[in-house]
This record gives sequence, C-alpha cells and structure tokens, in this order.
Amino acid sequence: MTIVLGFEGSANKIGVGIVQDGKVLSNPRRTYITPPGQGFLPSDTARHHRSCILEVLKEALEEANLQAREIDCVAYTKGPGMGAPLLSVAIVARTVAQLWKKPLLGVNHCIGHIEMGRLITGAVNPTVLYVSGGNTQVIAYSEHRYRIFGETIDIAVGNCLDRFARVLKISNDPSPGYNIEQMAKKGKTFVELPYTVKGMDVSFSGILSHTEVNSVSILVSLQDVAHKMLSSGECTPEDLCFSLQETLFSMLVEITERAMAHCGSQEVLIVGGVGCNLRLQEMMEAMCKERGAKLFATDER
Repeated sequence: MTIVLGFEGSANKIGVGIVQDGKVLSNPRRTYITPPGQGFLPSDTARHHRSCILEVLKEALEEANLQAREIDCVAYTKGPGMGAPLLSVAIVARTVAQLWKKPLLGVNHCIGHIEMGRLITGAVNPTVLYVSGGNTQVIAYSEHRYRIFGETIDIAVGNCLDRFARVLKISNDPSPGYNIEQMAKKGKTFVELPYTVKGMDVSFSGILSHTEVNSVSILVSLQDVAHKMLSSGECTPEDLCFSLQETLFSMLVEITERAMAHCGSQEVLIVGGVGCNLRLQEMMEAMCKERGAKLFATDER
C-alpha cells in the first residue's frame, strides 16, 4: 500500500500531509498571519515556512504513527504559487527525499486541489470551480486533460477579498475571507458594486476600484469610496462585506453554470480556500438544484 508524504507551501500556509492509498493519515499545518491592514510578503512568508516546516514534518509523522523508512514517496507543490515560499518548501522536500532515498514528485497546485477534492467528496467527473487567494478558474476534464473554460482576467477572488479586508482593517486571523464571511452575515443593506462577467471569464478589479478600469491599472482604491460611505452612515462595514460576497459569488455561480451547460455536466466541485465559504456553497447549491445537478464542496481541511 503506497504511502506518500506531501509538502505544501505555495502561500501563507505550510502543510505536511501523509496519504495511504486515498486515506489521509495526517494533515498538520501552520498559517502565517499578519497584522490587520497588511498582506503577506513572499520573503516574510518563506521565513515563516522555514522556521516551522521541520516541526510540522515531525508532527505529521507522529500523527500518522509512521517512521521515515515507511514512506514510499515524497511529493511537493511545484507551482503555481509565491516563488520564495515555494522554493523554501521545495528545498526541504528534495533534501528529505535524498536523505531517505525516496522518489520525489512535483505536483501542480491546481491539479492537487482538484484531485484531493475528488478523493474526499467522491465526485466523479465534475465541473470544478477553483477559487483561492491566487487562482480563480472554472475547469473540466476533457480528452485526458484538465481544461480551463473560464477564469479571472485580472485578480483572483481571494486576492480581492484579502485586499478589501485590508481596506477595512479586518483581522487576518484566521483569515481575511473567513472574517468577511462572518461580518457579511450581519449585513442588511445591499450596496451595488460593479458586476463584470465576459462569457465564462470574470473581472474583480472593478469592484476594488469602483470605477471603470482601463489599461492603466487600478489607480483609484475602494478605500476612498468605502470610507466615504461609512462616514456618511450610508452603510456599515457589515453591509459592505455582505454586498461584496453577494456580488463576487453571483459572478462565480454564473460562469460555473455556463461551463456546466457547455460540458453537459451534472456535478460541481468547489475547491480552494475561498471554496470553504458557506455562502458561496449555498448559492452554488441553489443553482445546482435548479439544474438537477449535485454539489460537492471541500472544507477547511
């Protein structure tokens, strides 16, 4: 029975997992959390990963009750992701593989998300919505390859949420997206925000700028608009979180449904960090029910 040790460190989480023929034996993680209003820089994130990766590795082996000699293969996230954190984790994975004399396997970050989602949920051939801090794509399997049917044309949905959280100084603990989700539950007033869907592609930068975006890039921040509306009493921070979620997730549901129709699919699988959002799952579930389809969603594990 094959036992694989996997290292993941493409962003602000460092994780070491051990899987035996589809059964997850251990999955410890550490998260690099920055102060409110700040994002995580590649160099600082890499430093965090280096400081705790051996401790997490030891924890994974202890949790799985395994010795190094029992591991059959070492895997690691090859990319895409943030360069410095990826490199720091790859060096450890390669070193471990050489010391233990095990084969080394580089894994595509996106495919890793999809395959783990299929394994955990039991989805057979789903249309996949992959949403995270650095990725927003609608993917389906066709002719022996995963193919991208739609994606963001500028920033990822998770990046949009993170940057919005920095504007409102929302805590990064445990994550900006999670705290926005909790605040959105208290929102009562819907504030209309730019809604940009182009075929099966989406654009989120217009929401951040709240102006028409051109090729110059985002010069006007949502910060000015948000502060103006908040100071005038036009809305609350909770209202803005609610409105942001409803707008972003409506766009994602729309392009996912369009891809389902194109592929003739009756399954949807949501993967990635943003996919843990229960409101996104609720909206996707409503769409699936209307189509007679089934929703599969991963959780925070």
